[in-house]
Amino acid sequence: MAKIKAAVIFGGVSREHELSCASAADVIRNIPTDKYEIICIGITKKGRWLYFPGSPDEIADGTWDQNSDCTPAIISPDPINGGVIVIEDGEATVRRLDVVFPVLQGKFGADGAIQGLLDMAGIPYVGSGLLASASCTDKSHTHMVLDDYNIRTADWRVIAQRDINSIEEKCHEYERKMGFPLLVKPAKSGSTAGTSIAWSYDELLNAVKVAFSNDNKVVIEKHLIGRKLETVVFGYEEPKCTYVGEILSTDAEYDPTEVRRTTGDDLRVPAEIPGEIQDNIRSIAISAYKALGCRGMARIDFVLTNDGEIILNKIGTAPGLRTNSVLPKLMAHYGTPLPELVDMLMEQAIDNAVKKY
Repeated sequence: MAKIKAAVIFGGVSREHELSCASAADVIRNIPTDKYEIICIGITKKGRWLYFPGSPDEIADGTWDQNSDCTPAIISPDPINGGVIVIEDGEATVRRLDVVFPVLQGKFGADGAIQGLLDMAGIPYVGSGLLASASCTDKSHTHMVLDDYNIRTADWRVIAQRDINSIEEKCHEYERKMGFPLLVKPAKSGSTAGTSIAWSYDELLNAVKVAFSNDNKVVIEKHLIGRKLETVVFGYEEPKCTYVGEILSTDAEYDPTEVRRTTGDDLRVPAEIPGEIQDNIRSIAISAYKALGCRGMARIDFVLTNDGEIILNKIGTAPGLRTNSVLPKLMAHYGTPLPELVDMLMEQAIDNAVKKY
């Protein structure tokens, strides 16, 4: 029986390039080689696409693009090709693909760009489609959709590029209406770059300016104090949710600006919370996943406030996939370790490619 031809795309031009490579290395290591023929496509920090024939170790340590056997590669939007075009010695060869696993984060990875290309090419792929990816990347769109479905999020406001000349007035208005502390972040940034907590008007004004240096739209949210809870929702027509985990911290409160919060090293599963709260969080997570049109998988973060309120904090359609990342740890606890997870995601992507969500 012929092997399934699976491409793993990694790297990219976003700030999350290194995180993408680390995740891709673990994904590749866990793909069943008796079932899949693996084709690796790396994107350099400058945006160059390369077919990479080396080992996952080179991807993990960031030296993959120095491999002399790398050659230019292109995924054509023309569905007649249905694969990756590899250029060697001036000759172009099409390698057909049955499925793509985009292990990309941030700009052109989680924001719908690669998903749109693969849709045009007619190639099945793991994860949410263009619209859901874009909506979950743009935090203002996430808020708008969830507000429409009466799913509780933090109180929020937005400052767009057209408001650039009235930032001072906007900051005074939001200080008056929302109070402090406030969390200020670029609307579409996949990393913590440009994210700040403001405790005063001057800090708010400066935080907005910093956020604008990273994006053309800024989201301001009421900063939530409470326990940081994590879930994963996966599937298509009838999505399921893992048990709820909790990010433990020795700090007095969880700081969303901390870059180190990229692993599941301090994740406890299940979270020590009452069963009713666990069930409510899982139900809300599935509702949010459906509302935003997600598919494949998504990491959904919550805050359980000191007053006992359940607030949905974030939905990530392209979460970290290292063995010690939150999503693989939650899935492993649910009974699906990383090798089975990778296989399941690609099988589901192939099976559901003809359906519209």
